[in-house]
Amino acid sequence: MLTASILKVFYWPGARYDIALFVQAMIMIVVQMILLKVSLDNRPSWRGEGPFAPKADGRPFNFWRWRLQRPYWEYLLVLILTLLVFHTFNQPATASSYTKTIGYLGLAIEATLPLPQIFANYRAQSCKGFRVSVLANWLIGDTMKISYYLASEREKVPWAFKMCGIFQACCDACLGAQYFIYGNGQEEKYRAGEAEMSVSRDVRSS
Repeated sequence: MLTASILKVFYWPGARYDIALFVQAMIMIVVQMILLKVSLDNRPSWRGEGPFAPKADGRPFNFWRWRLQRPYWEYLLVLILTLLVFHTFNQPATASSYTKTIGYLGLAIEATLPLPQIFANYRAQSCKGFRVSVLANWLIGDTMKISYYLASEREKVPWAFKMCGIFQACCDACLGAQYFIYGNGQEEKYRAGEAEMSVSRDVRSS
């Protein structure tokens, strides 16, 4: 999300899209940096579980699973400095290939963020650990975002925003369908508890 928001900020000088969306991207960067700091300060031990635990998933340079905090901030700094250099030499303009690449890349990253969760739910055939309150907030956010895109003047919101917003809303709707079909794991926990109680009763009766 940080990468997507940073790219959207650098997309603005060339596209000059709605200033409200630009401010939103700036606020999102600040919020996500705070959340990153909190997550890094409170993450489990290096050999523990969680999003920062080491896994052999083939990520180049073990991306975003670094042991120390410093690589996370170095990555963000290098990304920003690289974009600043590109902006210096490319003179962003609305119709330029560079501007379009920056915009579509940032929006595409944001739109595809739900895909890993969708694939994980499908493989596990469960939505265990996925809070329905998070899903509800995503769906409400999608509704408000798309409504704003459609209500705004055409030239203020590029088509890339609308296309990626609709795709993300479809992904979130898919998560909603998965939650309805698979449940959140509580049913399996309940069945396991019932089975354990049954075994205990059998042992006592014998």
